[in-house]
Amino acid sequence: MWTRSEVKEKGKESFKRNYWMSVIVAFIYSLFFASATYSASRNQGEVESQLSGEAANNPDFGLVLLVVLGILGVVLLVLKLIDLFVFNPLEVGCNRFFLVNQDTNAQLPEVLYAFKNNYINSVLGLFIRDIVIAIGCICFIIPGLILSYSYRMVPYILADNPSVSPIEALKTSRAMMKGQKWNCFVYDLSFIGWYILSACTLGILAVFYVNPYKYNSNAELYRRIKG
Repeated sequence: MWTRSEVKEKGKESFKRNYWMSVIVAFIYSLFFASATYSASRNQGEVESQLSGEAANNPDFGLVLLVVLGILGVVLLVLKLIDLFVFNPLEVGCNRFFLVNQDTNAQLPEVLYAFKNNYINSVLGLFIRDIVIAIGCICFIIPGLILSYSYRMVPYILADNPSVSPIEALKTSRAMMKGQKWNCFVYDLSFIGWYILSACTLGILAVFYVNPYKYNSNAELYRRIKG
């Protein structure tokens, strides 16, 4: 049985032992998620602005609406493809870095691990995970949150053993998280003070301390639950 204090202490130790590499990889990890979210929200805002302007000034608003929606559909498709074929394997690679870093000083090339080891498994595994969680969120927030914890370990499983099939990775994660969801939720809440402090420093503390500390601890959490 694992404890929060043990997991966080080991994560902090691994982070400090390989400080700058952990900071760089944590920054990459956070950056591509933030970029995807920003791009989607920015495109949505631009479309809403265009539509409101056209509705007031253009008698052919219906045609403009179809064109704008078509462009938006193409943009969202491109963003989703980038997320699917680039960001998802990068997520596996970043988690691979933090897993290796628990035992030795991991190096930056570990981030590209998924691109060189059963790439399709990483693409499909995280794609299926995202679809399942999205369906849960559509059904209400609570089912989505529960599913996100059920499949929390999928990228770590693929980073740990890339030969595992996508479906098997999901099944394994669900089995590992059985009886662990609440403990992991409380574990995540234990970092909330750090994120409040990070907000007070405009995110600087998150970049240089909190995120690499948390990601190293998450990797150790996977190892403890795996046993």
